[in-house]
Amino acid sequence: MPIHGKRYNEAVKKMEATEVYGPAEAFAKVQEAASAKFTETVDVAIRLGVDPRHGDQMVRGTTTIPHGTGKVRRVAVFAKGEKAKEAEAAGADIVGAEELVAQIQGGWREFDILVATPDMMSTVGKLGKLLGPRMPNPKAGTVTMDVERVVRDIKSAARIEYRVDKAGIVHMAIGKVSFTTEQLVENLTTLISALLKARPTAAKGRYLKKITVSSTMGPGVGIDLQKAQALAEKR
Repeated sequence: MPIHGKRYNEAVKKMEATEVYGPAEAFAKVQEAASAKFTETVDVAIRLGVDPRHGDQMVRGTTTIPHGTGKVRRVAVFAKGEKAKEAEAAGADIVGAEELVAQIQGGWREFDILVATPDMMSTVGKLGKLLGPRMPNPKAGTVTMDVERVVRDIKSAARIEYRVDKAGIVHMAIGKVSFTTEQLVENLTTLISALLKARPTAAKGRYLKKITVSSTMGPGVGIDLQKAQALAEKR
């Protein structure tokens, strides 16, 4: 069993482990329990009623949350001409074409997200074996002609990519403990709304099965599924 420190154990005492709360109350408890010397990230884990081993039950996509995640991300863009200028104006950290491919082939990895225009993918494809899931991907919205909007969304930390893992859980950062409770609720509600819209037709039975929120160093707090879904369905 994992051994937790005094700070974590004190935080656990402030809540009932088996209790679930409305979204606003849950986030208030997360913020109250956060006591690290840095500004902790607020994470959410959402268990879905899907079996990702079957291709027709994979849940993956992107959405834009209203208040961002509070995380600064480095963006590299593969583009030429006017699209390259748009990416630079939008705040991309590096923009290039063949020379950027060569730079990555040489071992450079100082980026968090890669974006590419469709016409660049025949060249970017050379990086497939090197980068694997970090490659630009149409399903993730990172292969696009609208590079200006995508780069701005990423740099503002408003654009998030969600993907269910092998256990059927979506793990996401949705803000910082310094956010207001209302901002965290709105971010979570937007994410849940996107997940509901992305529900595979092959998924049977209950779709939202469990929602837990926590800070980086804090314990998990359960959220009432009915209240969370009701808020999301109003969007």
